[in-house]
Amino acid sequence: MSRLRILLLLPLVALLGGCNFVVMNPAGDIAVQQRDLVVISTVLMLLIIVPVMALIVFFAWKYRQSNADAKYEPDWDHSTHLELVIWSMPLLIIICLGAVTWSSTHLLDPYRRLDRIAPGNAASLLEPLQVEVVALDWKWLFFYPDYGIATVNELAAPVDRPVRFKITASSVMNSFYIPALAGQIYAMPGMETKLHAVINKAGVYDGFSANYSGAGFSGMRFKFHGVDQAGFDAWIAKAKVSNETLSREAYLDLEKPSENVPVRLYKEVAPDLYKAILNMCAQPGKMCMSEMMAMDAKGGLGLASARNILPLKYNISMLDGSSSTKNYVASVCTLAEAAREAADHRSTTTLDPTPVTGAGLARPGAAPAPFNFTPAPPPAERRASNT
Repeated sequence: MSRLRILLLLPLVALLGGCNFVVMNPAGDIAVQQRDLVVISTVLMLLIIVPVMALIVFFAWKYRQSNADAKYEPDWDHSTHLELVIWSMPLLIIICLGAVTWSSTHLLDPYRRLDRIAPGNAASLLEPLQVEVVALDWKWLFFYPDYGIATVNELAAPVDRPVRFKITASSVMNSFYIPALAGQIYAMPGMETKLHAVINKAGVYDGFSANYSGAGFSGMRFKFHGVDQAGFDAWIAKAKVSNETLSREAYLDLEKPSENVPVRLYKEVAPDLYKAILNMCAQPGKMCMSEMMAMDAKGGLGLASARNILPLKYNISMLDGSSSTKNYVASVCTLAEAAREAADHRSTTTLDPTPVTGAGLARPGAAPAPFNFTPAPPPAERRASNT
């Protein structure tokens, strides 16, 4: 019967043989250092865990009821030497863990530019490869701004060349993760995170989203190709002869939710498309967040500029024409209050002369378009007209 059980377990052992412990056997220097941090932390903790588990077994055996040779001391309550060992060893391990964690937190900061590509091999003279990453529903979009191309669900980088990733998302939060390269970094809409890494061994590695983001999450995977410089140049040339161009219209179609999307290569990309995605204004008729922040930095939206935002659409549901209702929110004040506020503002504020540009705004130096404003009648006149 026991042999039969062993035979039944053999298929499970065969399945485990196919596991790839890529986290413990990575191909990039950053991932190797992260692996070493995991190993060091585990070993330091085992220095306490293993002796404690062994002593539990030893004491249970030594002081078992049937052992008449064990010394019985019911009145014993203190040992200075034992207390010193119990408290000093964990304290030393915590100090070591804290030192290793503190130094590694700074050395492996994903925003920190690499100072080496391998042990003893400095990276200061190598220009990083720029890659802009966008998490879509449910696929990955990669821009190569230095080469003017873009790809979907495929990524490549030369071996031993630093890579600087800029990462964002179009809708919900995701997590960009290539275990062989470095740890996971979150991708969030309207925000940009960064990652510096390097691949040291040629090969094809798995990349995926490590944060659940909806129905197509399980198919949100891509291949990362670590190649030599000649192989990378050939990969770029392959993208350059593609028949597809990533215009604004093509991006808006690509942005729509889709699952298990095949690899796509784009030979050309619309200017500043990644910047528009980051600022959440890839759709026509939306003001970019950078322009909103520029207005806020200059003191906010004035009465004369209110007309500039009237044509803009901020609700995504309005972009497909499903709603024709226009709602606007503005502060209301009397003419006397507006004049008083303007006078106080001029006397206490130094204005920034830098012109503001954006959708609907006049070009710097051009005369502003007239804005007709008819003040509301006094309350008495309104009551008379109502009657």
